[in-house]
Amino acid sequence: QVQLVESGGGLVQAGDSLRLSCAASGRTFTSYRMGWFRQAPGKERTFVAAINWSGGSTYYADSVKGRFTISRDSAKNTVYLQMNSLKFEDTAVYYCAAGRIPEFGGVLKYDFWGQGTQVTVSS
Repeated sequence: QVQLVESGGGLVQAGDSLRLSCAASGRTFTSYRMGWFRQAPGKERTFVAAINWSGGSTYYADSVKGRFTISRDSAKNTVYLQMNSLKFEDTAVYYCAAGRIPEFGGVLKYDFWGQGTQVTVSS
């Protein structure tokens, strides 16, 4: 059974940093892309960043490029999201997700999701 457990959220001031963690278990994720998404109150869930477990290619939303860094620790089966220079508009529930990378192209679908961790940035 796949489990994704996020941690590291909290209340910070604008300009501060936070590091979110996503502990993954239940299968081997070498063929997976691990993503971070966020959902602000009253808004849809949006993509933040992603990393291919094998190879380490990374992807970012334009709104976080240069401020957020996604990484993974294979030994710990954990994905991180380092968030620097936080802004009020980064306030949201942050979710970790895992999706199998299609072998012959096509759309990647995130099949597994964590419960989320709240990040609140005060202005």
